[in-house]
Amino acid sequence: MAISVALAGASGYVGGEVLRVFSQHPHVEFGALTAHSSVGDTLGQHQPHLVPLAARVITETTVENLAGHDVVVLALPHGASARIASQLPDDVLVIDCGADYRLADSGAWTAYYGGEHAGTWPYGLPELITAQGRQRAALAGATRIAVPGCNVTAVTLALQPGVASGVVNPADVVAVLANGYSGAGKKLDTPYLASEALGAAVPYAVGGLHRHIPEIIQNLESAGASGVRLSFTPTLVPMARGILATVTAPIAEGVNVEAIRPAWEEAYADEPFVHLLPEGQWPSTASTLGANTALMQVAVDGKAGRVVVVCAIDNLVKGTAGAALQSMNLALGLPETLGLTTVGVAP
Repeated sequence: MAISVALAGASGYVGGEVLRVFSQHPHVEFGALTAHSSVGDTLGQHQPHLVPLAARVITETTVENLAGHDVVVLALPHGASARIASQLPDDVLVIDCGADYRLADSGAWTAYYGGEHAGTWPYGLPELITAQGRQRAALAGATRIAVPGCNVTAVTLALQPGVASGVVNPADVVAVLANGYSGAGKKLDTPYLASEALGAAVPYAVGGLHRHIPEIIQNLESAGASGVRLSFTPTLVPMARGILATVTAPIAEGVNVEAIRPAWEEAYADEPFVHLLPEGQWPSTASTLGANTALMQVAVDGKAGRVVVVCAIDNLVKGTAGAALQSMNLALGLPETLGLTTVGVAP
């Protein structure tokens, strides 16, 4: 079985990670690799780590170049996917790594992204808890998939067991994240220069401004929450990739603290990529590098009356490219874990 995959946005960080992760899939064969400003360059000029693909020539991102493949992955800036996706045939599996189709609420899209909302596609977080069970059921046979935001994945996976089981109160959720610089994309700008970033931790999108906020709320509501109130603060730290999300919420009234950890144990007992660590062991982003894993720990802060969950992921793998491949497998009826690793790179 051969699956022809075309990629738009091949020269960026997400595009490079899609190529790296998808190249480990036994059935994937790459077709067109497209971009914008790097048209005519070889892929190796922009992604020298992808040695087997280094000689491939980057072509222009057009519908004509992307058509004729089984799968088209869009690794484009937010707002750029809709124009291409709307012109691709309905029987092509299109996977958008941008935000264009993640939100169900068009008002939330306009408020946080601006412009017209393109629509809503099946959401590519298989582990998401829904009223019907898990989101993976909605991905079977899908021809359009919206990959979640990387921060969204970390926060959602961290808190949704507590929401679904009713052991936390979602009216006062606080999430503080340490983020690697690759999450900001590949661009030449002063705040992202090594001389600015090394040895510094810098918050951004503070005060409810981050575009991932409505998506996180949407997911927690999917898991059964109502009246979600979220304080979300991301911080750039001097590492290339990774997210460490510390998420806290009040213990729900009347809940026995002995019931808290079992909620996470039960929620993720059968999930191949989400792992609750043994008590006392805390997750590190280093353990997730290159792997499609989410590692987490849950604790009770009795003095504050809050549940504390720490979740680590690789923002480019479980946060983006790994989620795309995981979703592709489900859409095509393949084993969900095919081509994906839980083995990180350490030290």
